[in-house]
Amino acid sequence: MNKVLVTGADGFIGSHLVEKLIQEGKKVKAFVFYNSYNNWGWLDNLPSDTLKEIEIITGDIRDYKRVNEAVKGVDTVFHLAALISIPYSYYSPESYIDTNIKGTLNILEASRINDIQKVLVTSTSEVYGTAIYVPINEKHPKQGQSPYSASKIGADALAESYYRSFNLPVAIVRPFNTYGPRQSARAIIPTIITQLLSGIKNIKLGSLKPTRDLVFVKDTVNGFYEIAKSEKTNGQEINIATGNEISIGDLANKLINIISKDAIIESDKTRLRPLKSEVERLLGSNNKIMELTSWKPEYNLDEGLKKTIDWFSDKNNLNMYKTGIYNV
Repeated sequence: MNKVLVTGADGFIGSHLVEKLIQEGKKVKAFVFYNSYNNWGWLDNLPSDTLKEIEIITGDIRDYKRVNEAVKGVDTVFHLAALISIPYSYYSPESYIDTNIKGTLNILEASRINDIQKVLVTSTSEVYGTAIYVPINEKHPKQGQSPYSASKIGADALAESYYRSFNLPVAIVRPFNTYGPRQSARAIIPTIITQLLSGIKNIKLGSLKPTRDLVFVKDTVNGFYEIAKSEKTNGQEINIATGNEISIGDLANKLINIISKDAIIESDKTRLRPLKSEVERLLGSNNKIMELTSWKPEYNLDEGLKKTIDWFSDKNNLNMYKTGIYNV
């Protein structure tokens, strides 16, 4: 693992992963979504001495020619580029198929053609749907409870097929609910924190009953890194999870007690998922990743939330979020 490509490098987890790889002395190509403003997403916020070490490639993951150009000359590919918002997938399912399935196919085929030594395809705990049993291990059935999760199930199946059909050294990395600095407001923790820090007293949320296994972003990227290093992970689906869960209601009250004790929770029907689409419980097993790699979680929830709140408390960061609007 000397020269690597990170797709979705302009995003939340991708930008943290790029930082990690630079710190580890890797040569990094960062594939970011092309736009006429030449905006590189969260990479624009990295320190200048970090940014100058990164080779930026703009493009679209749905464009095979551009993807193939980006893959050339690297030995490891971290594929994180995806459409990830569950609510928006109800509005625009076709775009999720194009981006998440076709985009993954482009990465796999380009990696096969270019003899890449390791490909990490990013999955999601949403592919499991509501837990049939806990903790959820990698043998748990897949349940497509949203167009988003269905597209990721399809992408995972493609990745497995390339391992079995072409012996491509693929690992399917399945983070549970990652949170931390730079996360978009379509996720629950930034939704709560940005409302509280903006002085809003009626915190608008959807369902409070679902539980989630929350992983701090530094632990997630360390998981990617350790999975990439291990040959034992080839052909494997691997959870990144803490093995702990908390309900959305308890999480909201925890953040209220830290930031603004007089705030209250208000139910907002527009934020509710369709009844059969809501994933009621996610609690992951991390036995496999700890058996195959040297990874273990370094941050508990309280530590991770403190670092996240500290980042959002910077007005320059908070001002980038539209706190009064429901971000689908």
